[in-house]
Amino acid sequence: MINISINNAKTSVPEGTTILEAARSLGVHIPTLCHLDLHDIKMVNKVGTCRVCMVEIEGRRNLMPACSTNVTEGMNIHTSTKRAVTARRTNVELLLSNHPRECLVCERNLNCELQSLAALLGIREIRYKGERMHSERDHSSYSIVRNAEKCVLCRRCETMCDDVQSVGVYSCVKRGFGTVMGTAFNMPMIETSCTFCGQCVSVCPTGALTETDDTAEVWKAINDPDKYVIVQTAPAIRVALGELFGMPVGSQVTGKMVTALKRMGFNRVLDTDFAADLTVMEEATEFLARLNKGGPLPILTSCCPAWVKFIEHQFPELLDIPSTCKSPHEMFGAVAKTYLANKIDVDPNKIVVVSIMPCLAKKFEAKREELGTTKDGSDVDYVISTRELARMIHEAGINFPELPDGDFDSVMGESTGASVIFGTSGGVIEAVVRTVAAWLDEKAPVNVNFTQLRGMEGIREAEVIVGGKKVSIAIAHGLGNARQLLSDIRDGKAKYDAIEIMACPSGCVGGGGQPYHNNNIEVLRKRAAAIFKEDEEKTVRMSHENEEIKRLYSEFLGERNGEKAHELLHTHYQKRDRI
Repeated sequence: MINISINNAKTSVPEGTTILEAARSLGVHIPTLCHLDLHDIKMVNKVGTCRVCMVEIEGRRNLMPACSTNVTEGMNIHTSTKRAVTARRTNVELLLSNHPRECLVCERNLNCELQSLAALLGIREIRYKGERMHSERDHSSYSIVRNAEKCVLCRRCETMCDDVQSVGVYSCVKRGFGTVMGTAFNMPMIETSCTFCGQCVSVCPTGALTETDDTAEVWKAINDPDKYVIVQTAPAIRVALGELFGMPVGSQVTGKMVTALKRMGFNRVLDTDFAADLTVMEEATEFLARLNKGGPLPILTSCCPAWVKFIEHQFPELLDIPSTCKSPHEMFGAVAKTYLANKIDVDPNKIVVVSIMPCLAKKFEAKREELGTTKDGSDVDYVISTRELARMIHEAGINFPELPDGDFDSVMGESTGASVIFGTSGGVIEAVVRTVAAWLDEKAPVNVNFTQLRGMEGIREAEVIVGGKKVSIAIAHGLGNARQLLSDIRDGKAKYDAIEIMACPSGCVGGGGQPYHNNNIEVLRKRAAAIFKEDEEKTVRMSHENEEIKRLYSEFLGERNGEKAHELLHTHYQKRDRI
């Protein structure tokens, strides 16, 4: 233990503790900007570039950054001296002098850490005038907008992309005033190995990285009398949306969300959970076929478009093992523009499918040509994030917390508990195992709670007994963990029957399009708990018992994994360059 004093308060902290950590243990607030502490994965962004957390230490001539300076025995630290506060103000003012003056129309207005710092430090004017950096925005990816003019060089995106996700798209390029966070050879994002998981967006403190905003196009479609707009909502949305309206973390707002969507003018409000049940039917059938006929194992669940793009770039030699199933929202789009269009007697060419997703990679996924089955080549027309939905609800003047609960519309609106748990890490493979277990032994009751598949560990393993068979399963969330797992499989160090991979921490509850959470494990844990609570409250908890799913097969699709199902619900993958 190291004995120190902070603002004349004595304390002892473990060796290796930073001044910032020590101050927080005493409840002393030191402002930060570049600092990012990812507690759950023991990763800290300690680059100390912003110099906002400067403190004064007795006996030292220079001020020191609290985030990257470790305490030493007998250190006397002062966090709010005139010199320290003046340095903070000056550094923030210098950042603002090279920052666009468009807060009113910025995507991060009222949710920007630089803006909050300026308010905290009482900055009301820009005293430093001079040249400002200018650059073109990069809209190429369909998912993420990169605006280098708003970058403060905190390097959080680099830490997240390199050290956590192991993708390595971002790096500091150029020198001096011209330094920017960029891509290799300044390539457009669409040409890089970016998976569009959006984790860089989730940790960016300003508006330098934001999601592509599709809300205007959605409003246009809603207000077009010649369009029939169908909206589907992913399971992770319902346990996070309430946070953007001041409700407690983990609030279940499914009914309020449905009511809000109907008031906004959508013609039909349906549930992606229906398509998640459909995904289980196809993926479980595919899994059983591989188990029984010696197909390529392990089977990898393929619901996450970011992880699919990751394996296309990083592990093309393993492209024969992912399930060929499309993701649930893409299955939904294909069935909505065929089966549902016929059921409700609407011209498929007039149908617009809008997906509300916790994920930014879904925006890119909707543009993939190989996923389109309809004439216009797109089964899902627009994807908006949880944050975008909240903005639309605010724009419509809806008092969300006071809304009564509504119900999803019929036909493709029914779902089971198995589909709900798709929203958290381990949920997809657990849903598949529930159905596989029931199919392998139809007489034996199935214990639907495969709790050994749940947890927050980055990589976890379990063996489950299904129908008398021992099945070895691995689960990974976060692409860095996925890289480790896939490398072991490729190199023959590990062998499994089935694997679930999600690109985002804790799965979709921690998606890049969710309310900003900075990877706070407690926030993600509460969202996941709400997911499992909704599962437990469902009367039907196995996908194959969904009556609407049964009718879909009997009336339209025919056999599971049959010709019609493959035409609409399955896809293929492609090798991509590693850049």
